[in-house]
Amino acid sequence: MASDDPQVLQWLPAQGRPEQLMLVLHGVGDSAAGMAPLAAALRRAFPQAAVLVPDGFDPFDGDPSGALGGWQWFSRQGLDEGNRAQRVRQVLPKLAAWVRGAQQATGVGPAATALIGFSQGAICALELAQAEDGLAGRVLAFAGRYATLPERALQHTTLHFFHGADDRVIAADHARAAMQRVAELQGDATIDIVQGLGHELPGVLVDCAIDRLRTHIPHRTWAAALGAVPGLAERHASQRDDERDAED
Repeated sequence: MASDDPQVLQWLPAQGRPEQLMLVLHGVGDSAAGMAPLAAALRRAFPQAAVLVPDGFDPFDGDPSGALGGWQWFSRQGLDEGNRAQRVRQVLPKLAAWVRGAQQATGVGPAATALIGFSQGAICALELAQAEDGLAGRVLAFAGRYATLPERALQHTTLHFFHGADDRVIAADHARAAMQRVAELQGDATIDIVQGLGHELPGVLVDCAIDRLRTHIPHRTWAAALGAVPGLAERHASQRDDERDAED
């Protein structure tokens, strides 16, 4: 890793080489330490994973006194819908380089990399995946949103959206809109919205994320498996059509 990289908390397998790489991006004004409970839960669920949690690239500028400390991926000063996408784009090259450095350092490739973000970290994770399809095999976005809804489906990355229904910082409607757009584009995504939760990262959402990582089979994997057996993909498609007709 380069000398100007952020401070990083890391958890590595007790023995053997990492089989997965999980990169966790915190929210605005927070730090890597604030994501330690999530990192610990991921380590318990995936003991052969390397979990890396960096501080944001810039000091948090939302507190003039500096008493709060913390870090950010991009500034919220003067932020609005007109400049949000540009703010996020500015950080993506450095973030992409950091992700590649982490992959090289751990020996884990993109397909086994999960990019996990909360709030502002989720925004960056989603936009980075959109800018560089396949840089990570999965993106887990907690209480996040797109800066700009995508115009093309990702071919090598699965998206997982997690949100509190009562989030008043980033409304759950952003996750719903993202899921609808990805579905329209025939991309691969899941969504979990939990009632009674706000802009937070509680255990129930972490449990949802772990379940998605364990059980969700990406569409591209299904397609590859179906394509490996002559005629199976056609029979599978015909079966889906029959089921759709039965529902209608």
